[in-house]
Amino acid sequence: MTQYIFPADFVWGSATSSYQIEGAWNEDGKGESIWDRFAHTPGKIKDNSNGDVACDHYHRWPEDVQLIKSLGFNAYRFSVAWPRVFPDGRGAINPPGVDFYNRLVDGLLEAGITPYATLYHWDLPQALQDEGGWGNRATAEAFAEYADVVSRALGDRVKNWITINEPWCVSLLSHLIGAHAPGLHDGPLALRAAHHALLAHGLAVPVLRANSPGAEVAITLNYTHPTPATLAPAPTAAADYSATRLFDGFFNRWFFDPVHGRDYPADMVTYYTEQGFLPNGMQDFVQPGDMEIIAAPTDYLGVNYYTRDVIKAAPDGSGWASAPEAAPLERTDMDWEIYPDGLYSLLCRLHFDYQTPKIIITENGASYPDGPGPDGKVHDQKRIDYLRSHFAAVARARAAGAPVAGYFVWSLMDNFEWGEGYLQRFGTVWVDFETQARIPKESVLFVGEVMQANALDA
Repeated sequence: MTQYIFPADFVWGSATSSYQIEGAWNEDGKGESIWDRFAHTPGKIKDNSNGDVACDHYHRWPEDVQLIKSLGFNAYRFSVAWPRVFPDGRGAINPPGVDFYNRLVDGLLEAGITPYATLYHWDLPQALQDEGGWGNRATAEAFAEYADVVSRALGDRVKNWITINEPWCVSLLSHLIGAHAPGLHDGPLALRAAHHALLAHGLAVPVLRANSPGAEVAITLNYTHPTPATLAPAPTAAADYSATRLFDGFFNRWFFDPVHGRDYPADMVTYYTEQGFLPNGMQDFVQPGDMEIIAAPTDYLGVNYYTRDVIKAAPDGSGWASAPEAAPLERTDMDWEIYPDGLYSLLCRLHFDYQTPKIIITENGASYPDGPGPDGKVHDQKRIDYLRSHFAAVARARAAGAPVAGYFVWSLMDNFEWGEGYLQRFGTVWVDFETQARIPKESVLFVGEVMQANALDA
């Protein structure tokens, strides 16, 4: 049997985000976030739920820390809620909010768990949204102030920082597609939001380094693996290849390239200009020196991966369209195709094409409609199979030279899954949202075996 061996210092962690688990949405001085506003708006969440209580982690964090410890994870990725620290986004600090994260970090360290803190996982203070949100350059400047306060408070103990989680979701998913808060449909605004989110990252990097000496700093990008629906010599191959290149620019390269010092991809600037997204050109939001700020050297790159996208040319010739009919593999409950080879290809691409010096998988996981059986246990074999195949993809990529140094399973426990509400369960721990009971699933026991052995039988 083939066995994949991981290095002794490989980081095995579990991940969550503040709005998805904390609850206590208006307690102890916390301000309103754009997700509070969005989830409280009828029709925005599929099951009409919200994150007001979620997993009640704000009150139950001590037991959750002990849960993480008992499961054997050596690291935990969490996010700080910006409006819990700055209720109005800037200005007056909310001491109880800072105290909460101080207690959480101390509890993790006492349990022998390394904290990985993400500064922004989408819960922008509503007060800043009212001033233009990520479309406003001042939001990036406010983020640097927020990063300064949080890293001064936690930087003596937190030595692993992530600035922004998934700027594609922050901008294009939220401001063009409208599926996430603030739920807008504005192409030019979406590109401004993308730039300002990347700028916020770049502005925060030197702040974090100054306040947390010796820390490692990163940004987390979400990736998909785009594949043409048809290949040569099919008559549609050329058009599908072109469409796939554009989709890759839309989803991946618009964010890959700037953080690696390559500016925005020229083909996408042309495409967005043709689409009317850049009515005044890039100078509408890119100022001198911005690209150098965005390309601030980081210590590693966070990678979130779940699936691939099979792409065909749009019927009207304007770009791309999804081709699920050409993606016949098994799917998760999110209707995402299970494609671990996409993770392998992505990691090799980052290594060979971008020379990314260090990579950590900051999210990877699957949603299935599982629950306790008659024996009280959660038998989630499909999630075990998913994780096993993706662990193997990481090991194969490492063998090819990709510098993957860690893997965080998404997610620690079932939680509020954004626009899906509580209809999707990504957790390796099952949560009864009525009683807040937590039941570890068999998948997390499998992960524990891999972590303990630091090896995988493929």
